[in-house]
Amino acid sequence: MRCLVTGATGYIGGRLAPRLLAEGHQVRCLARHAGRLRDVPWAAAAEIAEGDLRRPETLPAVFADVDVAYYLVHSLGQAGFESADREAAEAFATAARAANVRRIVYLGGPRPAEDGGGSSAHLRSRAEVGRILLASGVPTAVLRAAVIIGSGSASFEMLRYLTERLPVMVTPRWVRNRIQPIAVRDVLRYLIGAADLPPEVNRAFDIGGPDVLTFGDMMQRYARVAGLPRRLVLPVRPLSPTLSSYWVGLITPVPNAIATPLVESLIHEAVAHEHDIADFVPDPPDGLTSFDRAVELALMKVRDAQVETRWSTASGPDAPAEPLPSDPAWSGGTAYTDVRERAVDASPEALWRVIEGVGGEHGWYSFPLAWSVRGWLDRLIGGVGLRRGRRDPHRLQVGEALDFWRVEEIVPGELLRLRAEMRLPGRAWLEMRVLPADGGRSRYHQRAVFLPRGLAGHAYWGSVTPFHAAVFGGMARNIARGAERDDPSVSSRPARR
Repeated sequence: MRCLVTGATGYIGGRLAPRLLAEGHQVRCLARHAGRLRDVPWAAAAEIAEGDLRRPETLPAVFADVDVAYYLVHSLGQAGFESADREAAEAFATAARAANVRRIVYLGGPRPAEDGGGSSAHLRSRAEVGRILLASGVPTAVLRAAVIIGSGSASFEMLRYLTERLPVMVTPRWVRNRIQPIAVRDVLRYLIGAADLPPEVNRAFDIGGPDVLTFGDMMQRYARVAGLPRRLVLPVRPLSPTLSSYWVGLITPVPNAIATPLVESLIHEAVAHEHDIADFVPDPPDGLTSFDRAVELALMKVRDAQVETRWSTASGPDAPAEPLPSDPAWSGGTAYTDVRERAVDASPEALWRVIEGVGGEHGWYSFPLAWSVRGWLDRLIGGVGLRRGRRDPHRLQVGEALDFWRVEEIVPGELLRLRAEMRLPGRAWLEMRVLPADGGRSRYHQRAVFLPRGLAGHAYWGSVTPFHAAVFGGMARNIARGAERDDPSVSSRPARR
């Protein structure tokens, strides 16, 4: 089956395209600029077609020989997004009909109020796009979802940041409205399954997960899954949707242009009124993904000994709902980093010997008092402190303890990654790399990563940041100097200019 995916640079489209490929389908992605998809891992397996839904003359070639066309674009965050989305949907529908496309699949929002009154512009626009596509003459499946749970989803990121950063929240009364969230993995399963609907099916379907919760419930359950204390939520009447969106914009990195329509969409309940989609795309044997499990998957940012979030094409039951490289910079939660790099007038081998000798009797190459104090404090609050030392003075292996770190990854001669086991309001790693340079020299790359847990985690990072120049900066300098001092070939080299 040849599938056309619009919005492949966006949240859902960027996750759907590789899954369609994994199912054995041919995939063509529509992009205004093909270069935006050049570096995605699955680019070589897909066809990238340049075109623009706002320029109908570019569409006939894009829709040629397409069996199923996915409409996954919107203009949310732009001025005049309602008219822009209307024009795009009309152009899409016309092109699909002219190309004899067999089916259109559209992911929309929850159904607005029956009379349209009081509904947000965002929901009204989503509903209008659905009506345009259903009237296109091409059999269409409109999937109506409320809050999608997965790292990178704007709704989930808003939930994540509000819960992690505010142990006490004064909230608008709409936090008591009922919502039926759905895991992104279930959304993708429905999108793929909708491609095989019988040709006579031309209708909208409500899709939702197994849990019906209030937004307040979702914050409390997120906190529990993330290991945070229970949040104190105080609903008050005066917070209007506009004031609420400004408040969300202040507390979270989600842009106001996106936060405002999302908040407005939460004013009314968003609960599925039917589950007819199961007649065509049956529920999995173990049921739809629960809210708690969806959050667990969204928080699986560190897998397979990786520090940064990574893209995964896995689609099995344990596949994480991680951010993609194409997701906005504000998605994926907060990750604080301290990065240092230095040119080293020594061979990569000499630099590696110094790196692998870190800790234990050799110490941490900078500010010994600071490291000792940190070890004492850790023991004071029940941690392991610095007393574990190291197994061997010269060699390390994956899994062994190193003072209050654990060796998480070693690539001999190239990489040492340590995971912190001291008591912290979050998770931390220290990574040291050897990079080759010209003339037999090397470069030293050092990175500390901290993933905060709750407001205490953010406060902790802020409190230790003033010491990083002495601790991490000194560490980088002294490791470089140690390698230069211990490399016998340095003295015979010409001085660097």
